[in-house]
Amino acid sequence: MRASLLQMRVDGSESAEERRVRASALVRQQAGADLVVLPELWTTGAFAFEEFDAHAEPLRGPTHEAMARAAREAGVWLHAGSVPERAEDGTLYNTALVFAPTGELAASYRKIHRFGFDKGEAVLMGAGGDLVTVELPETTLGLATCYDLRFPELFRGLVDARAQTLVVPAGWPERRRAHWTLLARARAVENQCFVLACGTAGTHAGVPQAGHSIVVDPWGEVLAEAGADEEVLTVEFDPARTVADTREKFPVLRDRLLGLPKPPRPAV
Repeated sequence: MRASLLQMRVDGSESAEERRVRASALVRQQAGADLVVLPELWTTGAFAFEEFDAHAEPLRGPTHEAMARAAREAGVWLHAGSVPERAEDGTLYNTALVFAPTGELAASYRKIHRFGFDKGEAVLMGAGGDLVTVELPETTLGLATCYDLRFPELFRGLVDARAQTLVVPAGWPERRRAHWTLLARARAVENQCFVLACGTAGTHAGVPQAGHSIVVDPWGEVLAEAGADEEVLTVEFDPARTVADTREKFPVLRDRLLGLPKPPRPAV
């Protein structure tokens, strides 16, 4: 499986539409990849809180249209990062979109854990409530977004849903870059999965971004890592075989005692 992580520069020098055009071109350049991943909230910037409302769009809005076309033209599975979605009831969500190579929307995921500590995203956006996986020919993706990376129970749920590859688009700040790398490797090791974590370059509303998109294997080894600037990070790996082999050789997950779904109680 060949995956390309598009670590885009996101700053105030482009409009959202200009960035959609540029993102579409970057996706089309990845023809031949199996999976392409964009960062979190790349149309606005993850820390540009004041822009969320103005740039919010319906699920099948302009970003959906542009990314569906790009996925179809490139013939790739596309995790199109996330967009500020405005639901029918007016609630805003940080929503990830995944497209099949046909351009059809295969899945959407509303970010569960919102960052901000009673401000910013935490108060401006609603919380999602569903774990989401996507079946690809080579692997099962488990979807998470940015701040979700700090909550291991979410990833345990994705593993229970048979995820083998965890995809995490993000707008992670440079000042906490060490946490980004540490948490990505921890989620890979503890769940015996691949982790594909795609961040942004540039500066969002005065907040420098970490960049350093990373691909980690189930043993915690870093297969590839980007620098701080805009970059396309491409890696080839065999997710199904490697995950199965890791779990067979080191069957730690079978020793779980806490957090497992309880069997139904017998009828009386």
